[in-house]
Amino acid sequence: MIMKYFSANYILPITSLPIKDGVVKVNDEGEILAIYESKAAELKDQHIEKFEGVIIPGFINAHCHLELSHMKGAIPQKTGLPAFLSSVMTSRNASLKVIDKAMAEADAEMYNNGIVAVGDHVNSDNTSKIKESSKILYHTFVEIFGVEPEEADGKLQEAKDLIHEFDPAHSSLTPHAPYSCSKILLKKFKKAVSDVNIISIHNQESDDENKLFRYKTGGFIDFFKTIGKNPDLFKAQARNSIQSYLPYLPHPNKLILVHNTFTSLKDLDFVDRMGRDIVWCLCPKANLYIENQLPKVLNFVNDNQKIVIGTDSLASNDTLSILDELKVLHKHFDNLDFQQSIQWATINGAQALNIDREFGSIEVGKKPGLVLLKNMEHFRLTDKVTVQRLV
Repeated sequence: MIMKYFSANYILPITSLPIKDGVVKVNDEGEILAIYESKAAELKDQHIEKFEGVIIPGFINAHCHLELSHMKGAIPQKTGLPAFLSSVMTSRNASLKVIDKAMAEADAEMYNNGIVAVGDHVNSDNTSKIKESSKILYHTFVEIFGVEPEEADGKLQEAKDLIHEFDPAHSSLTPHAPYSCSKILLKKFKKAVSDVNIISIHNQESDDENKLFRYKTGGFIDFFKTIGKNPDLFKAQARNSIQSYLPYLPHPNKLILVHNTFTSLKDLDFVDRMGRDIVWCLCPKANLYIENQLPKVLNFVNDNQKIVIGTDSLASNDTLSILDELKVLHKHFDNLDFQQSIQWATINGAQALNIDREFGSIEVGKKPGLVLLKNMEHFRLTDKVTVQRLV
């Protein structure tokens, strides 16, 4: 078995302190065999590949829609979520050849950008074959839609049938979003899944979502009319969406809430009182693409909430790069600490997807992938920083 030794200005194991001029020993399967200080006696006479930069474990992309990859550049920016959804619905059609080619390119892009695992949302089986052969580990979230109560049983069964096309060890059913699922559907979903089923639901991506639940106003009213659904199916709740739907999701299931662009401090207080296992997924580039607004990130940080990072799809992004997402956050929030935010993109994401035994940190026995961040100075994330995949 071939052994390799990698060194850089710093090794950042994530779950332990940075190691200046440290060395990581891996085998040809990518398993971490040892981590050394630079002057360790065991390194004598070993060939060490030395790099300028910081070595970290591979990135975890906690939210993506690989099946929408063919829609890159097809949808106008900054239109707001209801208009964006309408555009997605009218732009999805393409030949399988075009879709497959775009997905293969997107999968390769993520791999080259140092991504080792992805939480991917689907409405079809289009991604099943590429996931079987990919170098990336995918956890597939099969989305459930249905705003009309009478269609709840059928929609749930469709999702149950679709999930058989994916790896049973890394797939789960999930409601798409609070505005796309009836109360009846959420209740039936709650009864249908086990407590190990990870849920990943789009949350408060638009202020129109909160307006729909609080006052039954906003852009979703016209959106429902456009797609032939009756807005009267929704009743004003006098509270934000998360406070309306969260009690209907099963417990003690892990919940990944995605986007959270318009999540308020009162919403965070509500969630804290609920005592749920909740992870907040931030997709900043997609938020800017669709709503031209970012979540109030420091509210989550100051409240000690668990954060993970996603790219969303190429329908709402021009790259699939966790590094690019982190750069946007650090550019807009000067007080962010790099060593904290890199945890969001690695170990937190691995824990959210229940794959932290293998991924998320540089520890002996794991196969987390190794990524080099070049052009870093004093652990500051700037536009100059680039990524190189080592393992």
